[in-house]
Amino acid sequence: MKKSYPFSLFLSLSMAFLLISCGEKKKNNAVTVEEQPVEVAKTWAEKLGWPAGKKVIMLHADDIGMCPEANIAAKDQLNNGHIQSAAVMIPCPNAEEFINWAKENPAMDIGLHLTLTSEWKKHRWGPITPDAEVPGLLDPEDKLWRSVPEVVQHATAEEVEKEIRAQIEQSIAWGYRPDHIDTHMGTLFGDPSYVKAYIKVAQEYGIPANIIDLSVPSVLAEFRAKGYPMDDSVVKMSEAYTLPKLDYFTSAPKADTYEEKLDSFKELIKSLKPGLTEIIFHPSVDTDNLRSITGSWQQRIWESQIFSDPELINFFKEEGIIFTNWKEIMSRFNAMN
Repeated sequence: MKKSYPFSLFLSLSMAFLLISCGEKKKNNAVTVEEQPVEVAKTWAEKLGWPAGKKVIMLHADDIGMCPEANIAAKDQLNNGHIQSAAVMIPCPNAEEFINWAKENPAMDIGLHLTLTSEWKKHRWGPITPDAEVPGLLDPEDKLWRSVPEVVQHATAEEVEKEIRAQIEQSIAWGYRPDHIDTHMGTLFGDPSYVKAYIKVAQEYGIPANIIDLSVPSVLAEFRAKGYPMDDSVVKMSEAYTLPKLDYFTSAPKADTYEEKLDSFKELIKSLKPGLTEIIFHPSVDTDNLRSITGSWQQRIWESQIFSDPELINFFKEEGIIFTNWKEIMSRFNAMN
């Protein structure tokens, strides 16, 4: 049994960077650290061939396969070119239906939202792996735990690795090799041993994961401040990761009204630094079933509408935003090597 960390792990990230100062002056009238010329490292966007100074963004739909409402919304957004990417929760009841759609639409960028939690009160699911092989992943109802700290407390890295492999293999068995993998509720960043398993699996399959470049001090400081246990071992794992990385990762902000959500999203885009950023959200169409599943139904409905809003589309053009997806990222990355 694993010991629980005293933190809450969810991917609702702050929009402000926490800056680290390195301004210690030298004696004997020497030049200060601040005054010394510093070579600015290239962002991953630049490494992959996009122009310097540009914000390269991926609008990425999470929680697909969770329910019919999520599938309908994601298909519409992808078909209309309003978003660039989506990820399926393989243990969920409507996952196979979306994987079949992905097979029929090979140009779309579809990955797996690797799932180790089952957070809702009544709408729940268990692991793909037989229960007896991953007892630490199971709660008293024989479903996946509802929260990340509960997973960290009970599940070993070996069980986590077995389950995420099983989810990838299930997608392949259904006839679809995912374009990328990421992590539901940030669970795979909940413990350094989970990060190790996550990176190991990504590299073995050659499927890119949403690994963030932690070499930028302000980015590392922000994630640590939010409670992620990104110790030195995680930083070293990120450095050694052999597939392309993100410069930054964040999520669509919550809001009390649609207008506020639209304005908040614009402010989020303005706050981003140049580089490669993935922004996640959870689109769903409005039904009584959706409202019975989750209290976040209103945010999800707005997130199925906002990216087709002419005001936001115009804003993206005015800001000079470049959009991409994991297919293009891997194509550029492979061309470099």
